Amino acid sequence: MRSSERYGVTRREFLGTTLAGGVTVLAGGLMFQKLSAAESPAAKSSFLLGGDLTINRLGFGAMRLTGEGIWGWPPDRENAKKVLRRAVELGVNFIDTADAYGPEVSELLIAEALHPYPKGLIIATKGGNTRPGPNQWVPDGRPEYLTKCVEGSLKRLKLERIDLYQLHRIDPKVPVEESLGALKKMQEAGKIRHVGLSEVNEGEIERAKKVLPIVSVQNQYNIENRRSERVLEYCEKEKMAFIPWAPIGGSRASLAKTGSPIEAEAKKHGVSAVQLALAWLLYHSPVMVPIPGTSSLAHLEENIAAAKISLTAEDWKSIEALAARA
Repeated sequence: MRSSERYGVTRREFLGTTLAGGVTVLAGGLMFQKLSAAESPAAKSSFLLGGDLTINRLGFGAMRLTGEGIWGWPPDRENAKKVLRRAVELGVNFIDTADAYGPEVSELLIAEALHPYPKGLIIATKGGNTRPGPNQWVPDGRPEYLTKCVEGSLKRLKLERIDLYQLHRIDPKVPVEESLGALKKMQEAGKIRHVGLSEVNEGEIERAKKVLPIVSVQNQYNIENRRSERVLEYCEKEKMAFIPWAPIGGSRASLAKTGSPIEAEAKKHGVSAVQLALAWLLYHSPVMVPIPGTSSLAHLEENIAAAKISLTAEDWKSIEALAARA
């Protein structure tokens, strides 16, 4: 049974297949059904993270706000801050970052743009991945290093407690129990509320849960790359958030390439391929929390509009078939 069939009631509520009304023009001239607040899929698209934090399921990934190679400051620092502020204005209340983005740049920009933070805004960050240079990533899971990572993120983000702190990568040179033991101590000290993992399999999640509760997993996943399907199913079973990084794949251009089945299906419904791919993620699983990132205001608005796409059950079956072949 496909995961889209295991949650029939939730999915039917999410889809809103019998909606009436006209259309509204959103960013880019795209057409969508006009929905009331009660009918809107976006209004019903939230997730209870860790049992106590309600987040809107379409979040924002802040990695792309840095310089080229995820290194240094962006060429237009003020624009990066405008993107962050606009994301919150559009209803985003879950922002994902990491100390390695820049490094440190992404966290500093978030604080510059949004502090003091609006009520209900959840900022998730990560530690345990070092940056020797542009496009270079080297795990470091030593307890003493992770302790410094948490303290540094708290300072840069101007927070007393980080709501979701994720181990960016498991360091093959350090037992994961030691790495997570350091995060457990920080949690007990009140500096972390919840802990998540990134790029792990089911066995690694089970091993981690013997040290402390795990509330989320962030693995690469999108409509064309579903290698983490079993991890997603595990998260569904355990009611853990599944946060797909690279939710639209390698690039907007590659997803929307002329002649691709996804691009053709998107055109049929009057939306972009990117929007269709994001809407499919939200449809595919109720624990899915996509975090599309961008440094473009126009792309941001296009991404967020994906939460309002409403198609029939038959349409979703067709798109699901495309995803299975991708």
